Amino acid sequence: MDDYKLLISGDRPLMGEIRVSGGKNTSVAVIPAALLCDEPCQLENIPDIEDVHVLIDILRMLGAKVDYDPATKRMNIDPTTLSGFTVPYSYTQRMRASYYLIGALLGRTGEAEVAYPGGCSIGNRPFDQHIKGFRALGTEVEERGAVIHARGRAIGSGVFFDRITVGGTINVMLAAAKAEGSTILYNAAREPHIVDVANFINSMGGSIKGAGTDTIRIRGVSRLHASNYAVIPDQIETGTLMIAAAATRGDVTIRGCIPTHMESLTAKLLEMGVGVKESDDSIRVHTFRGQRAVNVKTQEYPGFPTDLQQPMSAMLTMAKGTSVVNETIFENRFKHLPEIARMGAHIRILEQTAIIDGVSELFGAPVTATDLRAGAALVVAGLMAKGTTEIYEPGYITRGYERLEEKLRSLGADIRRERI
Repeated sequence: MDDYKLLISGDRPLMGEIRVSGGKNTSVAVIPAALLCDEPCQLENIPDIEDVHVLIDILRMLGAKVDYDPATKRMNIDPTTLSGFTVPYSYTQRMRASYYLIGALLGRTGEAEVAYPGGCSIGNRPFDQHIKGFRALGTEVEERGAVIHARGRAIGSGVFFDRITVGGTINVMLAAAKAEGSTILYNAAREPHIVDVANFINSMGGSIKGAGTDTIRIRGVSRLHASNYAVIPDQIETGTLMIAAAATRGDVTIRGCIPTHMESLTAKLLEMGVGVKESDDSIRVHTFRGQRAVNVKTQEYPGFPTDLQQPMSAMLTMAKGTSVVNETIFENRFKHLPEIARMGAHIRILEQTAIIDGVSELFGAPVTATDLRAGAALVVAGLMAKGTTEIYEPGYITRGYERLEEKLRSLGADIRRERI
């Protein structure tokens, strides 16, 4: 239980410029990938978020040397002192992406013993495709209660995923980077952070081709050398700020982002009547009138991201007309909507579909965050609402957003912490 709550006095437009942080989803994969290196390496643009600090604790527990400067966002990792391959539940319960340590440790030491991860409770996120991929590479995988034990030198092979899996694609890619022979991943996910992980491994001398397509070819190498690598900007933070700007009828320029990563969201905002102007590395979102309702269906990249469904559906509660949101990725990703209903939203949930009838006003109320992106959705709702919104369990937000409160305040939001 967090010892503080967030207070938001809403109904004021966000105005100004803001710079987006380094990618959360990229960082939590690139940091474990650094364990594959045979020399110290340096990562840049690593966000100062809770998930990053959890990974630092895990790498140090395994014997690696890690130095991180939150001010410069620079991280130095020396994996040459690695001495362990076991990650207990006391660590993995603190973040979902701890499962990437299995692929990284398999590639590094040929053995990994990692407890099933924790993280946000947003529905079933099956691990079977990861295990299928590891076994296809010739490794032995046992599930011992809540612990996965994998061992054996990976041998290149063909891996066909039964369904698109971002985590499985990255995890098997990590295990195959130093495998003997070549590996081909079929039906692979295409998200930008998959490309970034592949680029990082290639910068160390790896050989991965096709990342960003549904077929990834990996030629295993015996050694990876030192690299200095900067991770890409955070796609989901960019989208959350775009939505917050539109929802408050503001005018915000987001700098240091990659507009092409945001095309599915940009298309929906334009459909709603929001102004969106792109340049090479910035996006301006501006609107001074109400927005039209739209239908949203989450899909794997380049479709509409499930991680932006929650902030987007919060915005839709005040759009003119009826919106239909279909969540196809996770089955428990509407937990924020009953909370926003407490603020005056009109919402019906039918299994994996939410029907949202836009209202003219939301009103501040006490609400509780249940996961990372639900927390972001409640922040968006609070920024839109009249009066004061109290958000309990806001610690979820710090898992994936770097200084979100500070950034919003710089844009004119009235958001602050208060001890409980």
